[in-house]
Amino acid sequence: MREFSWGKRSVRAGVGILLICTVGLSGCTQVTSSTESVHQAAASLPKDELVLAVGTEPEGGFDPTTGWGQYGSPLFQSTLLKRDAKLQLVNDLATEHSVSEDGLTWTVTLRDDVKFSDGEPLTAEDVRFTFETAAKSGSVIDLTNMADVEAPDTTTVVFTLKSPQSTFISLLTTLGIVPEHAYGPDYAEHPVGSGPYKLVQWDKGQQAIVEANEQYYGKKSTFQKLTFLYLDEDAAFAAAQAGTVDIAAIPAAFSKQQVSGMKLESVKTVDNRGIMFPMQPAGAKSGDGLPAGNDVTSDISIRKAVNVAIDRTALVEGVLEGQGRPAYSVSDDLPWSNPDSVFADGNPDEAKQILADGGWVDTDGDGIVEKNGIKAEFNLIYFAGDLTRQSLALAAADMVAQAGIKVNVEGKSREETKKLAYTNAVLFGWGSHDPLETYNLYSSTHKGEGYYNTGLYSNPTVDNWMQQALQATTEEEALPFWQKAEWDGSTGFSYQGDAPWAWLVNIDHLYLVKSGLNIGEQQIHPHGHGWPVTSNLEEWSWEEELK
Repeated sequence: MREFSWGKRSVRAGVGILLICTVGLSGCTQVTSSTESVHQAAASLPKDELVLAVGTEPEGGFDPTTGWGQYGSPLFQSTLLKRDAKLQLVNDLATEHSVSEDGLTWTVTLRDDVKFSDGEPLTAEDVRFTFETAAKSGSVIDLTNMADVEAPDTTTVVFTLKSPQSTFISLLTTLGIVPEHAYGPDYAEHPVGSGPYKLVQWDKGQQAIVEANEQYYGKKSTFQKLTFLYLDEDAAFAAAQAGTVDIAAIPAAFSKQQVSGMKLESVKTVDNRGIMFPMQPAGAKSGDGLPAGNDVTSDISIRKAVNVAIDRTALVEGVLEGQGRPAYSVSDDLPWSNPDSVFADGNPDEAKQILADGGWVDTDGDGIVEKNGIKAEFNLIYFAGDLTRQSLALAAADMVAQAGIKVNVEGKSREETKKLAYTNAVLFGWGSHDPLETYNLYSSTHKGEGYYNTGLYSNPTVDNWMQQALQATTEEEALPFWQKAEWDGSTGFSYQGDAPWAWLVNIDHLYLVKSGLNIGEQQIHPHGHGWPVTSNLEEWSWEEELK
């Protein structure tokens, strides 16, 4: 068992592993017994079939217009554009696209050889229908800035925006196109698309079976049939041990354990975890009338001290088993992040000085500083049942205690968290290939929308920089504005500025992969929803076939 020490306290990483493995042992028994036939068949699977346990079951099904594919490949549907392993834009359904000089008109030209999996042709009318349907869905897909979409002919789509929006390009890379002729109330369960695969069987709560789409126009995968098993991480690890899967997503706690016939693939991500602080004094109200504000976290000295006291490298080593990297923003290593936001951390003495300079002192010798009769104490909520978030929260609380701040860690349901997030610090997870997520988290116009900006952060200068980023006509033109919103030398949403968050870690996505299976060059993965590992399935192959 490894032990990581930060000052007076230490965290024993093996405790979390023991807890998970205890659960995992029951999972091993269950998986091995319930999938015995699968295990027996696995050894004799054709070379063009795979069994995967790489993510959770999509609660809303496989409808792109309500969110399927936003954090990974839509798999059954095609997108107008997509991003390669370097996140560079490449064509998918589109052959070209252009943006008018004023940034309001986007014109996309389509391939003329695309068919849906039912054999019907895909035309511009289907694209128009998809975007209009998504706009009306009220889902996570934000098309409020789209004024109109037209299909003047079968291969041309024209989008008209209300105002310039550089991030509109991300919608062209993530929104899978659905067929107007085959779209109905049950589409999410019976998707028809033009992507590389088609759904042939969905046993809810258990598995989804997909087969290659013979109508697919792009580079075809080596693998003709994929079976996705819906297993928790511990059960997925047990399945890998039993030899019943070809690839399994596992937590960091299992990353040191060797599994016969499997290799560990570690994928860099922006799947981050961070602490959101309520920014208003107690007594405020959220947009929907809930209590908001916190007299401790609304003090910038507290927020900066927490940021400096936390040793992010120690969190990576002690909680993530080294499978990750420190996080300093919501978009580390993506083009719109500002490298100047990185700072030296893990320094409780500096944190104490920040507190003292802000008027926080330990007046009664109990180790907790106070100011104006208020103790430096607040709650930190995480989603109950998430062992990684729990471990991160507990370790961070230990580190911050050395500076004189008491953090009470509490696990709550998602519904409880929604109600409490305006008055308590929350350990959230984010990470997207779309800079619009940055806008949603920090813009004053999105305060309290779902989980967005529950701290009610507001800075007019930040808003202005982000507005300029949105109104740019290209991603490249927008980049310096996003970076200045983070830190412009005077203010920003980074630690150096207002510090509305204490970002902790970026979690590597870990997969046990059958020896000999090559999963190609992976993109830097977004947040863990969806199946991002499948975004390059056409590159997967057995290594002997590469020789």
